Amino acid sequence: MTDLDAFRQEARTWLEENCPKSMRTPFSADNDQCWGGRDFKFKSEEQRQWLERMADKGWTAPDWPKEYGGGGLSREEHKVLREELSRIQARPALSSFGVWMIGPAILKFGSEELKRQHLPKMVRGEIRWCQGYSEPGAGSDLAGLQTKAEDMGDHFIVNGQKIWTSYADKADWMFCLVRTNPDAKKQMGISLVLFDMTTPGVSTRPIKLISGSSPFCETFLDDVRVDKDQVVGEVNAGWTIAKYLLTHEREMIGGMGRTAAGQKTVPEFAVEALGLENGKLADGYLRSDITRWELDAKAFELTAERVLDEVKAGQGVGNTSAMLKYYGTEVNKRRQELLVALRGSDAMVWEGEAWNEGATPRTWLRSKGNSIEGGTSEIQLNVIARNILGLQ
Repeated sequence: MTDLDAFRQEARTWLEENCPKSMRTPFSADNDQCWGGRDFKFKSEEQRQWLERMADKGWTAPDWPKEYGGGGLSREEHKVLREELSRIQARPALSSFGVWMIGPAILKFGSEELKRQHLPKMVRGEIRWCQGYSEPGAGSDLAGLQTKAEDMGDHFIVNGQKIWTSYADKADWMFCLVRTNPDAKKQMGISLVLFDMTTPGVSTRPIKLISGSSPFCETFLDDVRVDKDQVVGEVNAGWTIAKYLLTHEREMIGGMGRTAAGQKTVPEFAVEALGLENGKLADGYLRSDITRWELDAKAFELTAERVLDEVKAGQGVGNTSAMLKYYGTEVNKRRQELLVALRGSDAMVWEGEAWNEGATPRTWLRSKGNSIEGGTSEIQLNVIARNILGLQ
């Protein structure tokens, strides 16, 4: 037996003993996810147990170093763990912008003090993070941001506005791009800072979407004090870090195109909605559409796995994140279109008990925003054409 085989057996045994049965079933609603944070209310005792047990193992951030609370797994072990979690259909123990986005940036660029202050809390789900990037006048042209940080010696005073800040009204801390040198070339005068959302001068206002939900917010920063020890990397060197972090954000958004743990597959939805005749769906057109989607989704999943292996091998994501983000967005939108088609007129139910209280049309509408957030599809296609395909 190889060391990897031994790890697989160890992981399998541990998961069988520690993953609660209710955490091995599909989400019944979007808000079933565990986001963690100071004010998070667990949906059940088993959800709390699952987070605590996984965090104690460091498996909410399996490939992070153990000294910061992570699992310290090799890329091969991490892949085995993902396979074993998928085998038992385990729900993610923690959904976290900290683990997905700012955590990797702190690991790569942050001081030792920042790592020890923030990373263990991310692993345990104690702090929920949000991202302060886009502004009313700086979306795709992110380098044009105007939120200003005035140097006051041992701290900055920050003034400005951020928009489309996902879950800012529920977050505990923000990672935020600010302009620390207004006289430098716009990419050269930016810093990435961290601050507590309870800091005086920070306020948020939800933005209601066509889906009826409000995951996005406007965030207002009025004379907000940010200590200089909360700067990630060097002052005025935030653009490099911002680009690195964006690759993780785009990879995360692209991942929406895959059927994640805790989600039903499209064929499972199809059987639930239409049933089977002689062992297959009666509607030939829908069978063909589902088959095409399954093939494309599988191709995307395999590509994402390959890229992840390359990242773990030290090659980085780079411009490939644009490809993952664009294709994952398109796969997810097609998935939502299929779910609407499968449920027919029932898919138009906006509220009530039918089809999970209107989740189908709301999620379908929400998926349209995937083409905008994290960099518009048009921008991603330009990056792919220029930097991957070498077109001029």
